[in-house]
Amino acid sequence: MSKPAGITTADHLKTVPAATRPIVEAALKTVRAAAPGAEEVAYQSHRPNNPSTMWKLVHYRFPGAKNYVAGIGTFTSHATLFFYRGPELPDADGVLEGGGKDMRHVTLRTASDAQTPAVKRLLRAAFEMARTETA
Repeated sequence: MSKPAGITTADHLKTVPAATRPIVEAALKTVRAAAPGAEEVAYQSHRPNNPSTMWKLVHYRFPGAKNYVAGIGTFTSHATLFFYRGPELPDADGVLEGGGKDMRHVTLRTASDAQTPAVKRLLRAAFEMARTETA
């Protein structure tokens, strides 16, 4: 018996709320451009019942790497770009949010928020940090 196919990023996009779909699509485009060699791994999950809970859609790592670098999630009215080693990232623009031990995030309220120079700098820094560890 073959294993059923898993949920893909495209599958998630079909069910992301219409209000946040353009934001998520812009975030995907930005991450893919910042780290073209990264592996995109879709979470094997479905939209949570509670609208105040983030629905994690996809996360990224370099092929063969154990640790993830960044991910994208959505709520009903905005999306989030999260960084697994957020406290270690240089954030001269002050856009990182959160106070957890390991994670930080950027709230994306519009598609253009995902394409700002500050977000692109954070992504490049996060993937460069991961690249030097896997080299």
